[in-house]
Amino acid sequence: MKQIANFGDLPEEYSNLEQAEIVILPVPYDRTSTWIKGSDKGPADIIEASGNMELYDIETDYEVYRKGIYTADPVDGQMPPENMVETVREKVRHYIRKNKYVVVIGGEHSVSIGSVMAHIEKSANMTVLQLDAHSDLRDEYEGSGYNHACVMARIVELCPIVQVGIRSMGFSEKAALDTRRMFFAEDIRQNKDWIEKVTSKLSKKVYITIDLDVFDPSIMPSTGTPEPGGLLWYDVLELLKSVFNDKEVVGFDVVELCPDERNKAPDFLAAKLIYKLLSYKFKD
Repeated sequence: MKQIANFGDLPEEYSNLEQAEIVILPVPYDRTSTWIKGSDKGPADIIEASGNMELYDIETDYEVYRKGIYTADPVDGQMPPENMVETVREKVRHYIRKNKYVVVIGGEHSVSIGSVMAHIEKSANMTVLQLDAHSDLRDEYEGSGYNHACVMARIVELCPIVQVGIRSMGFSEKAALDTRRMFFAEDIRQNKDWIEKVTSKLSKKVYITIDLDVFDPSIMPSTGTPEPGGLLWYDVLELLKSVFNDKEVVGFDVVELCPDERNKAPDFLAAKLIYKLLSYKFKD
């Protein structure tokens, strides 16, 4: 098997830090997940799959890799969650200060907290758009406030959030819900103007966090907690294209791939999603 050196398997000309406008930060962390383990292997498998993509995007008529995509060294995945969050914050802040556009690849969803912390230092009035099957609003879970089930509870302490694709939550989370800013998957299915309603809730600057279980398990079975009734590829792209067109997306992350060696299609979906969003961002 060919060894993939970086995201997109790019030559040095397009993958060195000095010239690259984009940084991919892998965070292979899986310390607090509660069912199927393996999301720490997600970043490496996404990068491997990315080496098999066509680098020309048909929809945008664009080759975003020419902006330069540097793949950073992975963050240490063995530390406690509080330390991991701070480490991610420091790493993302470091690259933002170098004027890089940072994409974090998880790992479990708790890795998003540090990235949001770093981005909000530069974009104080931003909103976080969460695409997810789960609301993740528990204040604490299994003894930690930085559990993957608590990620949005920590983020909403920092800035407003809008939640899309939700179809699973605990009763204890009801008190933390803002139903005006939550779009349940079952309601989206019956609502033709749901995308316009989502974008109307966002501020000018937006950070996007994508838990891959927002997708239906028919196309994304490789997650730690797959939920039926999810969104499909073009549902998600239609929303995200609208957000990139109407807002300034300051950064994003893609998390919770739990790879299955018997089915590589989900790995490729995740890689293609990242490349597609970069195409939306940088297309002139």
